[in-house]
Amino acid sequence: MAEEKDSTSIPLSQCGGGEDPEDPAKSPPNPPNSSTRKACLVVLQSWVSKKFMTGCVVLFPVAVTFFVTWWFIQFVDSFFSPIYARLGIDIFGLGFVTSLLFVFFVGVFVSSWMGATVFWVGEWFIKRMPFVRHIYSASKQISAAISPDQNTTAFKEVAIIRHPRVGEYAFGFITSSVVLQRDNGDEELCSVYVPTNHLYIGDIFLVNSEEIIRPNLSIREGIEIIVSGGMTMPQVISPLERISRQADRIPLNRII
Repeated sequence: MAEEKDSTSIPLSQCGGGEDPEDPAKSPPNPPNSSTRKACLVVLQSWVSKKFMTGCVVLFPVAVTFFVTWWFIQFVDSFFSPIYARLGIDIFGLGFVTSLLFVFFVGVFVSSWMGATVFWVGEWFIKRMPFVRHIYSASKQISAAISPDQNTTAFKEVAIIRHPRVGEYAFGFITSSVVLQRDNGDEELCSVYVPTNHLYIGDIFLVNSEEIIRPNLSIREGIEIIVSGGMTMPQVISPLERISRQADRIPLNRII
């Protein structure tokens, strides 16, 4: 029995040469090839992920453009394609071409005196309808803003106003001007339309004309900035007054 007690009282540190297999300090070092392999894998994974994201960034606008273009072609083609289908003509794109020609000839017809008269009569009937006239008036104002024939109902200028707090600015369009009659004198105000949901929904602010910043941007450039969510915003915006002052300071001999 004494021998059995002596055999069981041997410390664990003496077993296996006194080494703990779970101790990381006493574990055998990793070979240098494994660390090099891990570093190469990390570099390769970073390079592959970076190139993959670059491909996604390049192909995303191309895919969106093709998708929107394909949807637009199918949408426009659906106006006249049923007529050709009843006639037994099945040519893809023929309805799209017919729709474009139809829009072109409508523009030519409306530009004439007779077409303008017919259009005015049709517009007169539409404006007498209770609910339809509001939709027509709003859509006409938006189309007039991007029309190549600028008129009194279109956006006048691109404007930048201080809104909603000090140090913050809002991007909008000057639509009209109004004179506010007050006891201490008249004040000229400009009606500035600030879009809040792309272009067709927004707020109207009456701002003093002297407090409006007029940048060197055209109406089309302003619309592109609104529709793109500010992604087409130029890096430098200069007010028109500053550009005109700089032009006045240029000596005459430099211009010649």
